[in-house]
Amino acid sequence: MTIRKTILGTAAALAGLCFGASAVLANQHTEMPKPGAETKKLDGFAGKWKTEATMQPGPWGPGGKMTGEQECTWFEGGWQLVCRENSEGAMGKMKSEAIIGWNGEEKAYKYMGFDSMGMMGQATGSVSGNTWSWTGEDKMGGKLIKSKYTITMPSPTSQTFKWEVSDDGGKTWKAAAEGKSTKK
Repeated sequence: MTIRKTILGTAAALAGLCFGASAVLANQHTEMPKPGAETKKLDGFAGKWKTEATMQPGPWGPGGKMTGEQECTWFEGGWQLVCRENSEGAMGKMKSEAIIGWNGEEKAYKYMGFDSMGMMGQATGSVSGNTWSWTGEDKMGGKLIKSKYTITMPSPTSQTFKWEVSDDGGKTWKAAAEGKSTKK
């Protein structure tokens, strides 16, 4: 009987510990996580924007003037911005969509986008003051192209940007586009 009582007592104690541990773990996840300060920095991009840019000729097209309108809205939960743009330039009308967010695992901002001309791209970003810096690698015309995209936000209603590319692994860089955006 004493062995049986010891086993039953041990089983009861283990069950109590398991129940208590599961209650503690359950309480840790009863609230939805909330975006932190890094995510909130993206709020400067939210809203409707009008863009004017000059594209240089390259694998992405013949170059020339480009105009566009973009709207960035917070995705459900407030973790990522979804940006949709309609633009027009030397190659005609184009639509694009992108998602921008903070990746807490990598401690970096992430961009993923695609457009109606078949391009898809990714970039990793950082911010210092009012300057955002993005870097990425994509294939264009069968060549690996490194990209640097710099956005400066001198005020809550204006942005300037410069897109630079390198087709030699980052040894030399040339301007691909420059422009400005104004919040509507």
